[in-house]
Amino acid sequence: MSDSPVLTQDALEAAHHEHPPYQRHHFETMDQQNDATNFAMWLFLLTEIMFFGGLFTAYLILRNWYYPAFVAASHQLNVYWGSLNTLVLISSSFTMAMGVWCAETRRKSGLVLCLTLTFLLGLVFLGIKTIEYSEKIEKHHVPGFHYSLQSFLDPASDPAAAQYGDKPLALDMARKTELYFFLYFAMTGMHALHMIIGIAILGFMIFRARAGAYTTGHVTFVENFGLYWHFVDIIWIFLFPLLYLISRHQ
Repeated sequence: MSDSPVLTQDALEAAHHEHPPYQRHHFETMDQQNDATNFAMWLFLLTEIMFFGGLFTAYLILRNWYYPAFVAASHQLNVYWGSLNTLVLISSSFTMAMGVWCAETRRKSGLVLCLTLTFLLGLVFLGIKTIEYSEKIEKHHVPGFHYSLQSFLDPASDPAAAQYGDKPLALDMARKTELYFFLYFAMTGMHALHMIIGIAILGFMIFRARAGAYTTGHVTFVENFGLYWHFVDIIWIFLFPLLYLISRHQ
């Protein structure tokens, strides 16, 4: 006879209970898996802070060097669209937080609704940003060969530039406005890219949530994505005043 013990049905059920289907085989417990996942997410967000921190530092240094050019160029941005996008993102943070709460309390319908609202608000943000980019393209304010200095050399030709003052910028300073728009497109473009990635993940999460995922006790994925979404929103909270509001009323 074999000396190996025979597992009873109760033992099999206990073993299955100890190892839920969403626990990876290389983790001993769910707590260990959750700790590793959360640590990885915070490490990723730290690298994102370092990346955007470099862009913010470059912006602040160049703004200090070429202050008149950056102030004049910032008047080309539409505060209305920027404010509306800020409201949209703050609302999306609320719906995302509610989605995490629904996952934790196992409310499937509420989770699907909150994720869908967050998805739609993200699309609204990108739509508004598309309107802003279209305006910059129309005015030839995209850095490159076709960049136009007319607004800054002759403020009277552009009502937006005239808000800063009637005096035109000197040619060497007017050319520095291109630096402002380079940083504008770099910073808001990278932020928009993170939004696009987040929206794509939200689409996947909505599909999985409708199938019953995330409301069976394993909510780590939803919680960590919520951290990502809130981080992207916080980046915009810093971008909005830096690009749109500082020195607006000289």
